[in-house]
Amino acid sequence: MLSPGIWGDRRVMRIGLLGGSFNPAHLGHLHLSHTAKRYLSLDQVWWLVTPQNPLKKFMDVPSTSERIRRASNLYLPPWIHLTDLELNYKTQYTSATLNKLIVRYPKTSFIWLMGADNLLQISMWVNWTTIFDKVRIAVFDRGAYRYKSLFSKASIKYKKNRVSISRPAYIWYRSTPSWIFFPSKRVDLSSSQIRSLNT
Repeated sequence: MLSPGIWGDRRVMRIGLLGGSFNPAHLGHLHLSHTAKRYLSLDQVWWLVTPQNPLKKFMDVPSTSERIRRASNLYLPPWIHLTDLELNYKTQYTSATLNKLIVRYPKTSFIWLMGADNLLQISMWVNWTTIFDKVRIAVFDRGAYRYKSLFSKASIKYKKNRVSISRPAYIWYRSTPSWIFFPSKRVDLSSSQIRSLNT
């Protein structure tokens, strides 16, 4: 069972949420998590291994438990937690999962972590604006998606809510909607690329 960690009296716990199919999990996910922890002062990063991505309904994917098992072979640091929360919560959409998490962990500040490719398509997600309203968002550079994502529907809508990369941790002192873009050194891998190499 997932341990939410020890809050104590020092402050609210900060947790990064990285959702996806993780089919398979790879070093790009790990690099993103390390970058987020370092620059956003996170206590933990939770990998939310989704049962089925609604935008990839016709993909044949291994079971959630199998993908979690494979991800554990990456020898993750103790602050990264592999979870099947969406399977347990029976939620299909990110907005619904966040609603459950906020109620379940009221003493936690969550930030949604995603690649620039997801910023480009997030406007197609169900109740996507509520995601910006519910939690802070950190977006990480992904090669060819960088410039397109920064001119996406979501980027334009929330242009005034973007936090400067010069002070990334400042995002915790801003109310939602607040988001930040990391044009950092990156590992340009994707799960689909890895699958193609294994076929």
